[in-house]
Amino acid sequence: MKQDSDLRNNLKSIRTRLGMSQQDLANIASVTRQTISGVESGQYAPSVAITLRLAKALGCQVEDLFWLERDLPKIEAVLAKPVAYGQPLRVSLARVGGQWIAYPLIGKDAFRQDMIPADGEAVAGVPARYLASEDKSRIGTDKVQVRLLDDNLDTLHNTIVIAGCAPVISLWARATERWHPQLRVQFNFANSMAALYSLCQGEAHIAGMHLYDAKTGEYNTPFVRNVLAGREAVLITLGVWEEGLLVKSGNPRRIRTVSDLVQGGATIVNREIGSGSRMLLEQTLQEQQIPFHAVQGFDHIVKNHQDVAQAVGLGVVDAGISTASIATAFGLGFVPLHQSRYDLVILKEYLEEAPVQQLLSTLGHRLVHSQFEILGGYDISKIGEVVATV
Repeated sequence: MKQDSDLRNNLKSIRTRLGMSQQDLANIASVTRQTISGVESGQYAPSVAITLRLAKALGCQVEDLFWLERDLPKIEAVLAKPVAYGQPLRVSLARVGGQWIAYPLIGKDAFRQDMIPADGEAVAGVPARYLASEDKSRIGTDKVQVRLLDDNLDTLHNTIVIAGCAPVISLWARATERWHPQLRVQFNFANSMAALYSLCQGEAHIAGMHLYDAKTGEYNTPFVRNVLAGREAVLITLGVWEEGLLVKSGNPRRIRTVSDLVQGGATIVNREIGSGSRMLLEQTLQEQQIPFHAVQGFDHIVKNHQDVAQAVGLGVVDAGISTASIATAFGLGFVPLHQSRYDLVILKEYLEEAPVQQLLSTLGHRLVHSQFEILGGYDISKIGEVVATV
């Protein structure tokens, strides 16, 4: 049969996964090797009889082998981040605040540990809001057409997006998905201020943050009021974690305070502006009247807690700000400096959505508590409590 431009197949991937050569499959399905080659390359659309024989030979359903391109819907979505013009783009999708948001799976955003599967493919330019005003006539939109890779829209409608930097969010997310298989929790890494802006811009349902306002003595609430500018939100605590200096195991340089960093000539790695870790370091240095430039490595920036730990563990630097739980996970020493409350910020308009309610209900589950407790460095005695409204 002649080629059908809409017909797609993954015959080759299933065949190779089963360790079959083209000739092996041809023999089992009673067709020629040339037929197998033609089908895999898309040059030949098999008859119904051959299709059934191939599915039987591979032990799968016909729908697992073949599909029509036009069967997969397309939706319009707003890009969460800028991308290069004309670049084919793997994206994950979620419905936030009544519109579809497309999260580009590029670079580190494409991975947690394993590569993240895509929900769809888009081709886009640079979103207008990221361009200088004089450049907006050149590209002018931040919306893209996304071709879905699966027609199961229920999964996308039941996707909850959390932006934050606490690694325990992923533990909470995976536990929740066990109890509510219809839910999908997407954890987008972002420092505290970036997470809050992501919430404000309609790119996340929940923002996680741990910022201390030295002027008021409050955690998180002053920053939320400032950024959300009148929009109503609630703050629900995830826990209180210990923050301090990660040092090499055994603390060979005998670092006890940030002043020891300067006096001993120790090098550090720092976090980006907007992170709670950087804010803690700056506030501590200011309290002790130590200029930022006096600390070696103050401008050496990494983007997450794991990178801080790796830099210390590999001996690239002597110290860096992070949490007690990260120190334990990487087998490092820890010098406590501060206890910080980590809150989940949720717009009130999202609170009544069923997926969000199901997610939040799991904060009281014993298995979630056990995961936090065994990790260490967290006080979860008030987990799930509403600590503020704005």
